[in-house]
Amino acid sequence: MTGVSRRRGIGYAVACRLAEQGAHVFIQHFAPHDEQQPWGGDDLDAVRAGIRSVLVDDAKFGDLSADLSQPDAAARVMQAATELTGRVGILVANHARSGGDGSIFDLTADMLDAHWQVNARSTLLLTRAFAEQFGDAARRADAAPAADDPPVPVEAGELPAAIDEFATGRVIWLTSGRMRGRMPGEVAYAASKAVLAGLTPTVASELLTHGILLNTVDPGPVNTGYLDPEVADRPLSGMLEFLRTIPFGRYGDPTDPARLIGWLCTTDARWLVGQVLTSDGGFALSN
Repeated sequence: MTGVSRRRGIGYAVACRLAEQGAHVFIQHFAPHDEQQPWGGDDLDAVRAGIRSVLVDDAKFGDLSADLSQPDAAARVMQAATELTGRVGILVANHARSGGDGSIFDLTADMLDAHWQVNARSTLLLTRAFAEQFGDAARRADAAPAADDPPVPVEAGELPAAIDEFATGRVIWLTSGRMRGRMPGEVAYAASKAVLAGLTPTVASELLTHGILLNTVDPGPVNTGYLDPEVADRPLSGMLEFLRTIPFGRYGDPTDPARLIGWLCTTDARWLVGQVLTSDGGFALSN
C-alpha cells in the first residue's frame, strides 16, 4: 500500500480497511512531501500504531520511507514488502504528488516530469515488480490456450479451467475524476492521473494471464484536509452553497473509497477486471 503517511488520507483508510479484513499490511510513505503542503505532515508513529491496532490475529505490519520519484524506489518498496511475508498479494497504488503545478500557460518540462515520475511512472514500475512475483507459471497448463495453439480435445462433461480459479493477485490504481471534468491550475497532475485511467484496459489484459486482476478507482472529491478552512490549498468561497447541490450534501470521507477498494480485494470482486470505477456519491451528477 503506497501513499500512507497521514491519518486523514485515503491511503491510511484503505490500509486500516485491509487490516480489518485480515491482510498483512506493508505501507510506503514519504513525509517530506506532506511537510511541504499547506496541511503539513503527520506523526508517523501514530500512523503505524493506528494500523497495527486493527490488524487481525497474527497479521504482520511493515513500512518504508521512499521517494517514488526515484527510478529505483518501486523495486525497493516491493522488495521490502516481500521480505515481510514472502509474497505480496495486493498492491494499492494510492500515492500522488501534490503542488508544484499550474495552468497550461505555466507548464514547464520539469513540472510535467515531476508529476509523471511520481503519479504514473512509479505506479507502472510498482505494478511490474508486483507482477514479476507471479511469473508465467501462474497461468496453469490446463487454462485457456493461446490463440495460435492447436485445439485441445475436451472429453464429454469437461470444461477448461477458468481464470478466476487462479487469479489471486489484486492491483488497484487510483486516478482522478477530473479526467471527466475541469481541473484548472493542475494540468500536470491531471495529465499524470489520466494516464492511469487510460492504460487500465491495456495493463489489465496483460496482467490477467498472470493471475492478477487490475482495476482503477476514482475516489471522487474526498476531503483529506485540503478543504479544511485553516489549511485549504484553494479558495473555499461558495463551498457551502455548492455542497447543497451534491446528492449526499457532503464531500467524501476517506473511508468511502476505502470500502470499495477493500471489496475489490476480495474474492467477491473476482468478476471485475480492467474497469475504472467512480466512488463519488453522485458528485458528477451535480456538475
